[in-house]
Amino acid sequence: MARVFLDTNFYIDLTKRAKEKWSTLKECLLFISPLSTHILFYARKLKVPELDVNKLQEQFGIIPLTEVVLSNALQGPTTDLEDNIQLHSAVEAECDLFLTYDEKLLKLGFFGKMRITPTP
Repeated sequence: MARVFLDTNFYIDLTKRAKEKWSTLKECLLFISPLSTHILFYARKLKVPELDVNKLQEQFGIIPLTEVVLSNALQGPTTDLEDNIQLHSAVEAECDLFLTYDEKLLKLGFFGKMRITPTP
């Protein structure tokens, strides 16, 4: 079973169009960073508790933002700290795929052994 990390932009898109996206991911183990939920609430101006989001969180492994992840993220590979936290969180989860729509990240193609792609 593929281990798949959802970048924040992919995660937010998934919450908008769940039915069409979920079908392609139902056989995968899915992971996100806690930053993604924070950004979702901020972008959509959601208030706690948000029961739909709370239920959605049960579908994901949440990778803790640890000192190791942050320390690695501060070293790169990009100049964007949030992107780096996402990438290093995915590595921490030993993911095979990193799903994103971010053009800068897509240009990397791979981060370590993990493939960066817009599609599962």
